[in-house]
Amino acid sequence: MNRSKTSTGLSGLSALVYSTDTGRICPDCSQPVASCTCKSIPVVSTSSDGVVRVSRETKGRAGKGVTLVKGLGLEGDALTTLAKALKAACGSGGTVKDGIVEVQGDHCDKVIAYLQGKGWKVKRAGG
Repeated sequence: MNRSKTSTGLSGLSALVYSTDTGRICPDCSQPVASCTCKSIPVVSTSSDGVVRVSRETKGRAGKGVTLVKGLGLEGDALTTLAKALKAACGSGGTVKDGIVEVQGDHCDKVIAYLQGKGWKVKRAGG
């Protein structure tokens, strides 16, 4: 049996996760966590036509619903700050992924009311 072509064993699966010199190592960029470069990639919102769309989605979340906020037209820290304010207004958790704010749970009405109060033009999307 020729092992030279396919034999990588478990050594191909290992990655450095801790070093006694620098501490924890980022698994993505292999830099110390304190100087990690992959976490500094800016969050960019999807293109905006001036209308913020709020929808509810359960796809790919084991039946758990989330409220999606799309089309904000914000980038980086402004988007993260708005997401934090929306989560606080709803009393729920959430995240920002690919420029889309996700708030855990069905909070479409609260999110729409909050954004309209801040002067955004908001539409309910998808049912």
